[in-house]
Amino acid sequence: MEVNSLWTGRRGVSLPFTDECPCLSDGSIAGREIFQEAIGLGRKRKWKYFEWSGIKGLSETNPPSVSFFGHVLSVSDREEEIFARFDSRVRGPIRKAERAKVQVEISQSFDSLLTFYSLHCKTRRKHGLPPQSLSFFRSIFRHVLSKGMGFVIVANYQDKPIAAAVFFHFNGKAIYKFSASDSAFQHLCGNNLILWEAIKWYSARGYASLHFGRTSIANEGLRRFKLGFGTDEYKINFFKYDLGRESFVPDRDRAFGWFNGVFRLMPIPLLRLIGKLLYRHLSCLGIGLDTWINLEAWVNL
Repeated sequence: MEVNSLWTGRRGVSLPFTDECPCLSDGSIAGREIFQEAIGLGRKRKWKYFEWSGIKGLSETNPPSVSFFGHVLSVSDREEEIFARFDSRVRGPIRKAERAKVQVEISQSFDSLLTFYSLHCKTRRKHGLPPQSLSFFRSIFRHVLSKGMGFVIVANYQDKPIAAAVFFHFNGKAIYKFSASDSAFQHLCGNNLILWEAIKWYSARGYASLHFGRTSIANEGLRRFKLGFGTDEYKINFFKYDLGRESFVPDRDRAFGWFNGVFRLMPIPLLRLIGKLLYRHLSCLGIGLDTWINLEAWVNL
């Protein structure tokens, strides 16, 4: 996709705010050929650079611009077998939430998405990041949830929503995309129970895998949490090619920075406005503001 911004310039991104986007091919075209075509298109469109992940045949000869961890859980086994492979630090919080009588609801309604969004805004402020706009989530509802390709799970305690998460799925595969919670009820481990309920739902319906999203290399706590579910870990390499320099260039994961402290001090309405204005300019793989989407899941450790 082409992103054109007066602030950050015109560039090609495959794909904006996507955890991973490998090449779609029948095998007859090599990654190097696709890369050359992208260079030609970028020059024609006057891109500053283009970014992508998942094209084979480049990582062997060119270092990635930035790397992340990916974690995938097989959900094709029986429920009890999957649970038995969890680390004790994962099983314990799930049982704690069940004993506390935290209730979960799986829904594809827009109301459930609004419930998630309310928690999402609070969570983003806690982590010092602006939330995506509500119109962004309206588009998710219109194009994904209402088409039967995802759902929202809300955890309630005494009729109060304390955590929520958004999952997408298609063709036997699913991804744990967004997660949020009320920090006042963090001790009830609502997010842990949500994830377990999603795993059971996908397992019962014959899905093959659940992707846990990407994880910053420096975020060891989140990495341990995802590994605690018995996931398979692998590297996700992003590449950035500068058309002016005609070379690959390094980048960095920008999930952490001075801006975190500033955003934490702002009221949520102001953060929502900033998010609405900001994300259209930062919709590229090298800008890691969306890396935090699953962060709330591990703070219960």
